[in-house]
Formats: sequence, structure tokens, C-alpha cells
Amino acid sequence: MQTDKNLSGKVIVVTGASSGAGRAIALAFARTGAQLVLAARREQTLAEVAEECEQAGSTALIVPTDVTDAAAVQNLAEAALNFGGRIDVWVNNAGVLAAGAFEETPISVHDQVIRTNLMGYLHGAHAVLPYFKDQGYGILINNISVGGYIPAPNAVGYAASKFGLRGFSQSLKGELYKWPHIHVCDVYPGFLDTPGMQHAANYTGRYIKPAPPVYDPQRVANTIVELARHPQEAVTVGGAAIFLRLSNLVAPGLTRRMAALLMDGYLKKAEPLPYTPGNVLLPVEYGTSIHGGWNSQADARKRKKTALLIAGAVAGLLLLRRL
Repeated sequence: MQTDKNLSGKVIVVTGASSGAGRAIALAFARTGAQLVLAARREQTLAEVAEECEQAGSTALIVPTDVTDAAAVQNLAEAALNFGGRIDVWVNNAGVLAAGAFEETPISVHDQVIRTNLMGYLHGAHAVLPYFKDQGYGILINNISVGGYIPAPNAVGYAASKFGLRGFSQSLKGELYKWPHIHVCDVYPGFLDTPGMQHAANYTGRYIKPAPPVYDPQRVANTIVELARHPQEAVTVGGAAIFLRLSNLVAPGLTRRMAALLMDGYLKKAEPLPYTPGNVLLPVEYGTSIHGGWNSQADARKRKKTALLIAGAVAGLLLLRRL
């Protein structure tokens, strides 16, 4: 049965596997004994991840891939089929971030964020769906981010890509209604402790970091492994992400305004930093680990406080909606 609990021997493709959540996802699947096909732009780092996966009990193939290149992603799917004889699970995960005022961020950077985050996922789905249909089964998992629900000020291209992903996935699910054993699953995590922020293109002129609470990417990895066992349409990871989704549903204008004010307040106090395209246009050599070093004991305490604040905020938003 294609969705049983035993993932040993399943052929699983993970894009963006060289660092952060992608690396955590690869290692989490490796511990199940799955056959892994790992994709990212950084070949040397991919080789390191593959070695770790094999030490954890998996077999792994690396396929250096830029997901903005549709032909390269088609090649990735063909390599996965040749490697394992089928494709059971495809995890769309590769993504980039650009921060900065909309008009101060080069249009080439906005273009590339959307090409990577949105078109990269479309390329993945377009490449793997014919194989899923030939097999009669398969699981496509999209690691999207709570940014698919919450408009992010100073990250317009990123927000456009994530909102677009939500629409893409919903539309695709509708189109696949005749294929009950082909599942499309979406994951919406909150801020993660990954190198993603260090990799980001930054046109704010200030040092940026994720807003607390910051969650361990291993939580996302475990969620995605569980979706490979028991597919669901969508899962939100982290209490803060749940609150932000509800907040935007109940009071979108207020939520948007508060996000902008918090961002402006932070940027006024943050340390200055030169503009940088980060890894958006080209890969960078730094930041190859799962974690970005953002988490701390203080942040763990903030997560506990956030849980209490969420309960109060939810009650307040529900009350506002009734008035």
C-alpha cells in the first residue's frame, strides 16, 4: 500500500536539501531507510548530506539542480526513476528570501525569488505528476511557510511567491480529484532556526533575523515524514503560525498594519549592513547546516509566553469579530 507506515525502500526526492529544513528533511527520511534523491545547487554540500544520510541507514543519490530550470527538474525526476524504479514522494522545499522595500530591491531579485519559490515548485509538480499517474499513486509535499497566509512587509516578492504557492496547490488538488491515491500536502511552518536568513538577499540596509518564537526545523522534518506516512491536505507547524493565520483571517487590515509597524520598529534599531543579493541569484558557500543559530534558552521561554499570548489574542480577535 503506497501510504503505509513503513517508508523503508521508498523513493523520495527532496529539493533544497543542502541546508536548513531541506537537510533536516533528508536526514529524517534517511532514518526510515528510504532511498533518497537529493537536489540543490551546491554539489559539494549535497555530497556531504548524502554521506550523512547513508550513515543514518539510507541510500542516496545527489542530483545538482537549479529548480528555476524546468529542464533540470525534469532531469531530476528521470534520475530518481532510474535510481529507484519509481518515485513515491516528492518534497518541494527549495526556496530563497529577499528583504527590503519593494522599489529598493532590484527587480532581478524579485524575479528570481518568484522563479525559485513559485516556479520551482511548479516545475517539480510538472516533472513528477506524469510518473505518479503512471503508477497510480504518489505524494507531493509542498513546504510553503505561514507566509502563504500572512503578507510580509519588506518582502513583497517572497509574499507573492508564497501566496501563489497556496493558489497553485489548491488548484492542483482540484484537478487531481480523479486520482484518489495521488496526494498533495501543504506545510505551513512559522519562523525556523535555519541559515535561511543569513542566505537572504537584504536591501533593508540593516541586519535582519527571524522574529521569535523561532522553531527547530526538525519539527518540520518530522511533520513531512509523517505526511509521507499519512497524507493530509495541510498542516500548520507552530503555535505562532496558527495564531498568525487566524489573526489574518479575522482582522487582515490590523494584522497587516501591526506587521509593518513591528518591522519598521525593528529596522530603526538594527545594526547597519551593506546591501547584498545573498543566495538569490547565485549559491553561497556559507550556511550549510540545519540550524542557523537563532534559537536559545531565551527563545524557548518566548515560545512558552507566546502560547499564553496566543490564547489571549485568539479570544480578543474573536471578540473583535463579533463587535
